[in-house]
Amino acid sequence: MPIPSRPLRKLGFLTIGLFDRADPRAGHESTLEIIRLGEDLGFDSAWVRHRHLQYGISSPVAVLAAASQRTSRIELGTAVIPLGWENPLRLAEDLATVDVLSGGRLNPGVSVGPPMHYDTVRDALYPDTGDAEDFSYRRVERLLDLVAGKPASDFRGIEGFEEFSERVEPHATGLRDRMWYGGATLRSAQWAGEHGMNLLTSSVVKAEEDEDFAAVQVSHVRAFRARHPQGEQARVSQGLVVIPTDGASRDQRARYAAYAEKRTPRTRGPQGPARLMFAPDLVGTAEQIAEQLYVHAAFREVDEVAFALPFSFEHDDYVQILTDMATRLGPALGWRPRAA
Repeated sequence: MPIPSRPLRKLGFLTIGLFDRADPRAGHESTLEIIRLGEDLGFDSAWVRHRHLQYGISSPVAVLAAASQRTSRIELGTAVIPLGWENPLRLAEDLATVDVLSGGRLNPGVSVGPPMHYDTVRDALYPDTGDAEDFSYRRVERLLDLVAGKPASDFRGIEGFEEFSERVEPHATGLRDRMWYGGATLRSAQWAGEHGMNLLTSSVVKAEEDEDFAAVQVSHVRAFRARHPQGEQARVSQGLVVIPTDGASRDQRARYAAYAEKRTPRTRGPQGPARLMFAPDLVGTAEQIAEQLYVHAAFREVDEVAFALPFSFEHDDYVQILTDMATRLGPALGWRPRAA
């Protein structure tokens, strides 16, 4: 196994939080149990995806509020909240509230752009302002300013028996420094660096300057840090789909291999008009996965990861995968679990 230039500093995981239409509570409870297990195993962070009008987590801030009361140490992140669906002022209030409840453990990841299938949801989402909504980076800037405590109102003082603040309350000290941008393009990476955010890189990028996934991801990381005030110290987290099989049963290993094989064709070149590129799922023993990661050019650029759990597995599968990540793969990458 290659010797890493530096050990992995932070190990996290990402889940979509699937649930059954007829019994949504069970899926949400499973997600909360997985997050608590992650803390018990010593993971540094747990992240949830965001899905609107699907059978995945539609309200990650609410889910993480619940998770904050079942855990005490693990960092809680969103990867990512699509801001096209959000009012930045209201979202800033929700994020600050959960950050306060969690003791300063929230790591909100966001992205911009029109909502998915906007033509089909515009009348429900923005019936009066659909044509005027700004889905540009300005929406992120508004959120960042509000989270940082900049004025949201020109009134502060007493009115009758009530006291009013000019800023979002509660104010969560330090939350602005824990804001992440989920970028799949070179411009997004540059923009996030210029605005002092942290960068989430996932298993999807756009084939703009190359058709090699790792090369594209490396260009994003380097462009981000070149424009970030903290330079090489700026935080970047990589989120590949990783499935260790050390503790898996024969049936689990067969299902994991079939899952990855079904998704492999899309990794062989840019997909669709957007020229999206997908990283292959990494399936195998911890030693095999570590070897693949050590030769992955983008992995060598980072010292923290949030490995993505597969979309459609069972609760027991996630328990096995997380356990192998924490007890086998993490240590193979030089990581050590955090104490309770």
